[in-house]
Amino acid sequence: MSPSRTRARLRRAVRRETFGIDVPAALNLVGTLVTYFSPAFLVPAAVALGYGESPWPFVVAGAVTAVVGLSLERSTKRSNDAGHREGFVVVALVWALIAVLGAIPYLLSGNDELTSPANAVFESMSGFTTTGSSVITDLTHLDRGMLMWRQFTQWLGGAGIVVLALAILPRLRVGGRGALFHAEAPASEFGDLATTIRDTARRFVVLYAALTATQIVVLAVIGWTGLDDAMNLYEAVAHSFATLSTGGFSTRARSLGEFGAITQWVTVVFMILGATNFALLYVGIVRRRPRAFARDDEFRAYVLVLVAGSVVLFSELVRAGLHGGEEAARHAAFTTVSIVTTTGFASTDFNIWTAVTAFTIFGLMFVGGSAGSTGGGIKVVRHLVIAKMLRRELDLTVHPEIVAPVRVYGRGVDERALRDVVVFAFIYVGVVAAGAFVVLLDSAGADLVLTPFQALAAAATALGNVGPSFGFAGPYGSFAPFSDLSTWALTALMWLGRLEILPVLVLFTRQYWRA
Repeated sequence: MSPSRTRARLRRAVRRETFGIDVPAALNLVGTLVTYFSPAFLVPAAVALGYGESPWPFVVAGAVTAVVGLSLERSTKRSNDAGHREGFVVVALVWALIAVLGAIPYLLSGNDELTSPANAVFESMSGFTTTGSSVITDLTHLDRGMLMWRQFTQWLGGAGIVVLALAILPRLRVGGRGALFHAEAPASEFGDLATTIRDTARRFVVLYAALTATQIVVLAVIGWTGLDDAMNLYEAVAHSFATLSTGGFSTRARSLGEFGAITQWVTVVFMILGATNFALLYVGIVRRRPRAFARDDEFRAYVLVLVAGSVVLFSELVRAGLHGGEEAARHAAFTTVSIVTTTGFASTDFNIWTAVTAFTIFGLMFVGGSAGSTGGGIKVVRHLVIAKMLRRELDLTVHPEIVAPVRVYGRGVDERALRDVVVFAFIYVGVVAAGAFVVLLDSAGADLVLTPFQALAAAATALGNVGPSFGFAGPYGSFAPFSDLSTWALTALMWLGRLEILPVLVLFTRQYWRA
């Protein structure tokens, strides 16, 4: 080994012994990733030029992003020794920094609702975390380029989430992800699927892009054939960006409610795909093994939740006389799928439905999509593990002498992973409660009428990256009435939820920064 490389390794060892992590290496990687992000602003700039609008908000934002990324990259030294400890700070900082930089076009848009830094960052964070909550009350005031930027941020966020969920979080062992990922990916099904981060990311992002392109074509054909007069190529691209990413932003004030029934049914299918484990999609679609879906424990539970939620909502809509026939079935299925997959699209205003439907929808906010998908929330597999643990405890109560390992995907899950899952669920619920308390307390001081249920729903929809809430923040409403403090709090919840809480919370522990 050359003397220069030896000295470099010694310097890195000293930094790790001093700080616990190699901070310069982490910042260098953050700078590299931010630099790669800067060309993304060319997409909305091109759309703006195509519609005769000003591209300068995107040009300026792209330039600032490139300068920030290159400055971080050049002021620190690259290292190939960055490990999982550096991964925590990289993941947390990249997502926060990209959301801040992504807010620059909103600040330069001239829209009164987005000139506030709190509102601009909220809208950007909502996009990149694929939450879909919005502070905008009138979308007609936004240009086509700015509307497409909102949609594109969700598509970019979804691509990042696929990489995060399948290539990074399992290696960081977040909330039992490490053990559960290996349990759900037996060699007979997935082969060498989970090799390196680069290979894993490339395969799934290509699949993600292919599914998005498929939806664009399907929706565009629906518009061209006259099956839905409201649909055109622009709307097909915009809504496809927000569907596979389970984002939920729309170019229309009433979301998918302004489109025909066929568009809504097609969107249901692609929302389900977006919140399905992309490793499973890869095996079932690319490798042509459809039986993998039937054998997958999480997918079966996922479908069961979707069916059960749809039946409950359908029954209540018919009982209350709000909708009937195909319309009731469509709104029930659409709403259930939209909430469980954490997409957040709306086919109608469920805010005016009954108390039973409100309680059901609130409960569905805590389900989440599948692990390894673009969906947020607790994730179906964790609910499945907790259910199996409860079943085991009941069995042990009756027969204390039996040995009953918890099995998922036909494999036993080790006790550490089980503990991690339970701890994650408790932390998740605790963060929702804490967030609701902050929002409720702040709203009382600001004389904003907000019930405890609405505060809980707002916190749950932000942490779960779901999108719509209840009250003034319902599916046809806006988060604009919240004060700046509440807006920042909800922005932080979106960030926490997208990164599954622990990679952020660990940064605030003394042990993380110690050697």
